[in-house]
Amino acid sequence: MQKEFIRKHGGPAPRYTSYPTAPHFHDGIDGDVYARWLGKLTPGQTLSLYIHIPWCDRLCWFCGCNTKQTLKYDPLKTYLTALEHEIETISGLIDPGCRVTALHLGGGSPTMLRPDDMVALNQALRSRFNFDADAEISVEMDPNDLTADRYDALAAIGMTRASLGVQDFDEKVQQAINREQTFEQTREVVEQVRARGVRSVNCDVLYGLPHQTRRTIDKTIEQVLSLAPDRIALFGYAHVPWMKANQKMIDESALPDITERFAQMNRAASALTSAGYTAIGIDHFALPGDSLATAAAAGTMRRNFQGYTSDTADALIGMGASSIGQLPQGYVQNQPSTGEYQRQVSLGQLPVVRGFELATEDRIRARIIELLMCDFAFSFAAIRHEFGGAVEAILDEAEYLASCDTDGMIEFSGGLFQVTAKGKPFVRSIASAFDGYFGTGSARHSLAV
Repeated sequence: MQKEFIRKHGGPAPRYTSYPTAPHFHDGIDGDVYARWLGKLTPGQTLSLYIHIPWCDRLCWFCGCNTKQTLKYDPLKTYLTALEHEIETISGLIDPGCRVTALHLGGGSPTMLRPDDMVALNQALRSRFNFDADAEISVEMDPNDLTADRYDALAAIGMTRASLGVQDFDEKVQQAINREQTFEQTREVVEQVRARGVRSVNCDVLYGLPHQTRRTIDKTIEQVLSLAPDRIALFGYAHVPWMKANQKMIDESALPDITERFAQMNRAASALTSAGYTAIGIDHFALPGDSLATAAAAGTMRRNFQGYTSDTADALIGMGASSIGQLPQGYVQNQPSTGEYQRQVSLGQLPVVRGFELATEDRIRARIIELLMCDFAFSFAAIRHEFGGAVEAILDEAEYLASCDTDGMIEFSGGLFQVTAKGKPFVRSIASAFDGYFGTGSARHSLAV
């Protein structure tokens, strides 16, 4: 593929884990609004819970998460007390007939929690929320944190999915991003969680890292495949040092350019599909029997702040500093400062500092963008059925966009708007054409490939 084509369509674009994207949230959404939204959830509606642990015992320089480093445990202990306050407040506002179908512990490094604290947090959640017996429990894991008693604690809370960050096993790349983690450590984690009954393992691999080459990608993918994970997420490194100060530690001169990134992505994707993994969306791969592959095939896969998911819960309830929630009415985000978050929840307040209430046009554009990101296509008839007459102006935009495509990225026929194989790597850029907020405000984004 010509370099000019890649540069033309692979420029900065949102990742679209929400629409509108988080830079467009505003402070007009506060705790009072959130309380009203929570109160409108009805018996039988399903909930997905997200718990954010904003600490690591080392700071990876590539990381774009809201986290900070600590070598002491006291801050985590204080934070867990605050989390229990928030759990109590939120559960008191939600109808007890709502059912929890999924719990995700993210960060940061949730596996920094001591075993007894991990079990206590799980008990606090289960004592206040109505968990389904088969609720999915997923945990982001740092192999450097893990010990036998922590593995046992994860088994005790019913973990069903383990998610491991691999990035790249090449030592030079690891040193450049301050994330040293051997293949042997990673293999040990996979073996230990599977020995305790975990039925799904996910590995995250990055391309576009400093000093990374197609050769290092080849070797890393080969090693990851030897672990036979159920899912593999192949993410492009998002270099956003204007947002994440830790990324300023990365030598930008060592970063591959956009054409090399594209080559690395294609090389890794080809190796994964050749090994029998199903390509899902822009950056996920799963074994055919995995629930994500099943959802993708059935057209029920969704996209939220955790990326691609088979989770179809009616509401995502985020708890912890900086966490984001998604309800039928819109989005909320908590106070990012851990100190202020702890103060507010200790007073029984909902620590929401910003969010976004969806208008009808936002819902239509959000659905089209999600369908493009998940299925690379959407049907005019299905959108009309879901939203009625309010869709016509946006569908006119879609038809016009298809008519202007001179690069073979879009096919439009019989009311079906479809991204071609040539256009799929650039679907974020195509989706941005339906984004009514893209290019407004001061938001900056990472490369689309």
